[in-house]
Amino acid sequence: MLTSQRKKTILAILKKTGHVEAKTLAADFAVSEDTVRRDLRELAAEGQLQRVHGGAMRASPAVADLAQRQAISSSGKAAIAAAAAGLVSAGQLIILDGGTTCAELARQLPLDMPLTVATHSPSIALALAGHAQIEVILIGGRLYRHSMVAVGAGALEALRHIRADTYFMGVTGVHPEAGYSTGDLEEAHIKRALSAHAAETVVLASSEKLNAASRYPIGALGMAGTLIVERDTPRDLIDALGRDGMVIITA
Repeated sequence: MLTSQRKKTILAILKKTGHVEAKTLAADFAVSEDTVRRDLRELAAEGQLQRVHGGAMRASPAVADLAQRQAISSSGKAAIAAAAAGLVSAGQLIILDGGTTCAELARQLPLDMPLTVATHSPSIALALAGHAQIEVILIGGRLYRHSMVAVGAGALEALRHIRADTYFMGVTGVHPEAGYSTGDLEEAHIKRALSAHAAETVVLASSEKLNAASRYPIGALGMAGTLIVERDTPRDLIDALGRDGMVIITA
């Protein structure tokens, strides 16, 4: 089998299952594991997959910059945001992550609901400026421009003074084995810290993020109590993601 054919087959398997093993591919292709690993390295360099120990996972397209991500699955994100807004109650202190889905959630919060929102996203804080009943706490730090959020020691220090009811977390990858992941190391650190300062974590994940992985792990699936996905998410994937008892809401 030609290299191009092997790569095309690898990507087809990833699209269907979300992961491949180098040893299995080598046997199926009747080539050495070194040959398969070279194929995986080249595909990873092209951004087509995320390499892991022993194989690879489907790479999340959600690691594109903010402007590109705003155009991805916009209707699905709106539905997910509406479901998330339904989980918010008056008088709560919630944490809103950065990213396009959480930005949509900010827009869908009721104008007349008294609420406190802490966020490390300047754009989300600005989106809430017209909500007179919402007190906004802006968490400062070094600006990570890719996602327009504050990260680093300053943001972590500010979190010491916040105990939230719910953290609505955005991710770039949700995978049954790899858990939650994102494309930046410091962003992974701040997401773990935000989750640790909330009684409950709710993950918002549009379709392109499911069964995919990014370079930096945030945590196992169990770090969140609830995952909100699009209504047409395959049943077998929902079962795989919810096997440890996590509540999965389809929107």
